[in-house]
Amino acid sequence: MKTHYNKMLIATDGSDNSENAIYRGIEFAKITGAKVYAIYVLNTGTYFDEPVFDKQKARRYTTDHVEDIGNNNGINVESVVIIGNPAKEIIDFAEKNEIDLIVMGSLGKSGVVRFLLGSVSDNVLKHASSEVLIVP
Repeated sequence: MKTHYNKMLIATDGSDNSENAIYRGIEFAKITGAKVYAIYVLNTGTYFDEPVFDKQKARRYTTDHVEDIGNNNGINVESVVIIGNPAKEIIDFAEKNEIDLIVMGSLGKSGVVRFLLGSVSDNVLKHASSEVLIVP
């Protein structure tokens, strides 16, 4: 079964919710044959100019994990680690790379912090030109 999904982006932050999204995204890739990118954005945050982790360490705990799951399912995954605002970088990457589907967990913050800053998944859902699948 082939659909219109040729390129797919799986956003991860290492959380349990993003773990669910990884498996859902890999399953979609198996069905559609889409090229898969795994992205993690090192958040410079509202108050910081520098990310908390370095790119190599972040990749080891996030996108490398997506690659491993993809490889175990016969799916090639290209990893990308970017520094910046997560929602903006995910949207920008998707637009520049003509991504058809963004798959992500209901990532990020909750409570007051979410109210003040907004969640990454909410921002991506509202502003992306690609289709977005939010996995709980």
